Amino acid sequence: MRIQPRQQLLEIWRAIARTSFEDNQWQWGGRDRSNSISDAEQLLCLLAPATEVAAFRLDRPDQTAEDILDSLRELGDSVEIPRLIIRLLTDYMKRYTDESGTPVFSGESYFVVPESGQPPTEQQLALDMVDSFSTSVSLTLATIGFVRVFRTVVRREDILAEIAALESMASTRLTAAIIGLLRSFGIYVFDADSEEGRRLCRTVNQAGLPERRVVDDLRDALREIRAGLRDVTIGVAPVEGLENPNRLFECGWSWGITKGAPPIETTANVGEQRQGVALAAPYLYFTVLALDGIEDLFSERTRILGLLNDEQVRLARLLQQRWDLTQQYWSIIASFGEGRWPLEDIPWQTTDGRESDYFSLLVTSVMVQDLPGRRASTADLTRVGQILAELANRARITRRPFEDDPAVLMHSPGVVFELDGTEELGGPRLSWVASDFAPLLLRRATRIASMLGDPEARSSLLQLADQVWDHLVTRRIKDGTARDLWDQPSGAFPGRAENYKLPSWYYTSRVVQCLVAAANMVSDRPLPSELLTGLARDLLSEAEHLFDQELLRGSTEGGPAMRATLQEVQTNLQRARTIMSDRPGSAMVRASEALLVLDRLAAARQDVGAS
Repeated sequence: MRIQPRQQLLEIWRAIARTSFEDNQWQWGGRDRSNSISDAEQLLCLLAPATEVAAFRLDRPDQTAEDILDSLRELGDSVEIPRLIIRLLTDYMKRYTDESGTPVFSGESYFVVPESGQPPTEQQLALDMVDSFSTSVSLTLATIGFVRVFRTVVRREDILAEIAALESMASTRLTAAIIGLLRSFGIYVFDADSEEGRRLCRTVNQAGLPERRVVDDLRDALREIRAGLRDVTIGVAPVEGLENPNRLFECGWSWGITKGAPPIETTANVGEQRQGVALAAPYLYFTVLALDGIEDLFSERTRILGLLNDEQVRLARLLQQRWDLTQQYWSIIASFGEGRWPLEDIPWQTTDGRESDYFSLLVTSVMVQDLPGRRASTADLTRVGQILAELANRARITRRPFEDDPAVLMHSPGVVFELDGTEELGGPRLSWVASDFAPLLLRRATRIASMLGDPEARSSLLQLADQVWDHLVTRRIKDGTARDLWDQPSGAFPGRAENYKLPSWYYTSRVVQCLVAAANMVSDRPLPSELLTGLARDLLSEAEHLFDQELLRGSTEGGPAMRATLQEVQTNLQRARTIMSDRPGSAMVRASEALLVLDRLAAARQDVGAS
C-alpha cells in the first residue's frame, strides 16, 4: 500500500491547524459556510484520527508522539491541544442547541436551492437532516470517549467541571441523534405491476425469467425481511400494505424525519421532537450515511469504554434491528438470483427511474457492510472487488476522461437528489448534492481488502486503493492556507473551471475516514495464507525433527560454541511455533534459518567422517 496513512494524516492535521486557527481563534466553516454538518465534519478531521487510531491519540499528553505535536504546534503543546479540543467541542454543542435546549440538526447552507424561483423559507433551512444525525453520532461518541480518557489525567477542578459539562451535552446530542435516525426510517410499499415494481423486477431479473416467477421468487426471498419490518413500529408512521404478501417494498433511511413519524417515548431530556415532512421512502445516499453512523454505536471502542448509557443502549437496539433488516434487504436485492448479480449490471436503476454509477456504488457500500455478517466467501469478496474496479474505471478514476465526459459531473458538481417533502413548508423543493464518489470507493475497497485472505485478490484490491488515492492526491488544494486539504476537482479533471481557495470539510472529512480505515488495516495483524501456513508447518516439522536428532546425538556436550548454536536453533523453532497462526511467512523464515544451521552441522559431521 502506497497511501502511507500516518504521513498523510499528519499533513492534513498541519493544514487544519494552519487553516482553522488564526489569531488564536478557531475559524468555523469552509467553502460551504458553517452549519451543523460541516462544523461536525471539521471537528471530526481532528477527532476521528485522535480517537480511532492508537498512534494519533491526544487524550494522554504524556504519550503524544513528537511528530504529532509538530503537526499541531500552532494549536499548542501536548497539554494545551486537548484543552482546546474540549473548548471547541463545547462551543459546537452550544452553537447547535436552541434556546429550549433542543439539539439542532439542520442542513442550512448544505441545501441546494433551484436557480430560478422563490428563495427557501427559514423553516426549510432549519429542517433536520439524516446527514447531521449520522455525523453527530460519530462526533458525540468520539467526544465522550475522548473526555473520559483525558479526565483520568486531569487534576484541576475547573477543567474537570468543563469536561463534565461537555460530556453531558454530548450525551444529550447523541440521544437526540439516535432518536432522529429512528424517526427517519422509511418503508415504501408498492404493487408489483406498478412502475416501481416493474423497475425493481427488471433490475433483479438478470436471467430473463418470466416476470411472474421473478415476483414470486423475490417475495419468497424477502419473506423474513417483511416479517421483521412488521415489528418496526416505534418512531415509524403506520405502513399500509406491508402485511400483504402480494406487494413489494423497499426499506432504508429518508433524507430527514418522515412525515407522520410519531415522537419516541424516552426518559432522556432531548427537548422537542420536531414533526417530519420527508417522504417515507429510502434514499440510497442517506441510507449509506445512516448505516455508517449506526455502525459506530456497535464498535469495539464504544463497548469497551461503555460510551452508551442505559437509555441509549435501549434506543440503539431499536436502531440495530433496522440496521440489520436494511443491510439484509439490499444485499438480497443486489445479489438476487443465479448467475450474474443485479449489482453487476451497471449502472443501478432506482425504483423512481434514475440510473447512475453512483447508485451502484451506494448499493455496493451497503452490501460491503453486510458481508462480514454473512461470512462471505473469498469468491464473493473478489466479485465485489471487481465491481469496485469497474466503477473506478467508469468514473474516470483509473481511466482518462474524454472531452465533455458526463462521468466527470458525478464528481463535480456531484449527484443531485430532490428532497421530497421540503416544499410543504412554503418554499421551493430543495435538493442535496453528493460528490463523494472517490473517497467512498476508496473506503469500501480498503474494507474489502482487509477481509480478503487470498493474497492475490488482496493485492489486486490494494492496487486499486492506491490508484484511487493517486486520483485523490491530484484533487488536493495546491496553494494558499488551505493547501493539502480538499477538494479541487480541476486537479483531476482539467475541464472543470472551478478554482477553490477554501477547503470543503464535507470532502476532507471523507478522505480522513479513508486514511483512518487504511491506518487501522495496516495496524491489524496480516491475514494468514493457508498455503504459507501449510509450508511453514512442514518446514517447522522437519526442523524440529532434525533438532531432536542433534540432541539425541549428544551435541550439547560439544562445548560452549555448539551449545550456543543449538540454543539459537531452539529459539528460532520456539518463535516459529508461536507465530505460526498469525504470521506464517515469518515462521517459514525462522524455520528456514534453523534448517540452515542444522544442515551446516550435518555437513561438518560428514566432512569429519570422510577425513
